[in-house]
Amino acid sequence: MPQLELNDALLRRIAEALERLAPPAPAKPDFDAAEAFVWRAEKGALAPVARVNRVDLALLRGVDRVRDLLVENTERFARGLPANNALLWGARGMGKSSLVKAAQAAINREPGVAGRLKLVEIHREDIEGLPALMAILREAPYRFIVFCDDLSFDAGDASYKSLKAALEGGVEGRPGNVLFYATSNRRHLLPREMMENERSSAINPGEAVEEKVSLSDRFGLWLGFHHCSQDDYLAMVHGYADHFGLDAPADEIEREALEWATTRGSRSGRTAWQYIQELAGRLGRPLDRAS
Repeated sequence: MPQLELNDALLRRIAEALERLAPPAPAKPDFDAAEAFVWRAEKGALAPVARVNRVDLALLRGVDRVRDLLVENTERFARGLPANNALLWGARGMGKSSLVKAAQAAINREPGVAGRLKLVEIHREDIEGLPALMAILREAPYRFIVFCDDLSFDAGDASYKSLKAALEGGVEGRPGNVLFYATSNRRHLLPREMMENERSSAINPGEAVEEKVSLSDRFGLWLGFHHCSQDDYLAMVHGYADHFGLDAPADEIEREALEWATTRGSRSGRTAWQYIQELAGRLGRPLDRAS
């Protein structure tokens, strides 16, 4: 009998030691703390974002058609109506990620849905943690846009299968209160050489390529962004200058902005914003894009 008691005591001590070593359960997220969060996959937790880096929707110029389509899709979702996952693809610096953040902020101020639409950013390298994130969001009394910026996959990267399953293909399916928005320079999210390699090495080349192209098919809304014209570029520059009250002659702003774009070999919303930062710095005027 003493030996049995000794064994029981030893087992209790081992169990208590294992409990102390086990990581604590992640805290239940407080969705009232912010309107935007970042998914920390290594901790299995959502970190609130106090100030979101974004611009007003009205400042996004030269993307009127895609802006209206995304805002309409987002509004339907926020009001509990059917809506599509969205892939914003195309030219760099044309406001893809800015549009996602601006659309969420604009819809979140509307009567009837104010404060009910949350933005959750997931980093590209954490895509395999999507199922765990979906499980947390599924039961929450809010609607969520899960957003991944600059999404793409390289050769040998199989994490795209986690994304496919999370969007539509899993047994549980995508939660009804979750929508997935992604930006990418690639329309099909995979490099052409990756699909060509699959085609050349597969027993059934058509099926191998089809599996990878079908990832983009999980996005019902494809929004293309293209390089802007000179007029659109200058409209972006003047829009920023007027919004922030940068007092300088219009012809001087245009001349400098065009020279700025020429030296960088690109006309885009990003280039316009970089010029505005240069102008504001020279004029001694602070800029605040956060809200």
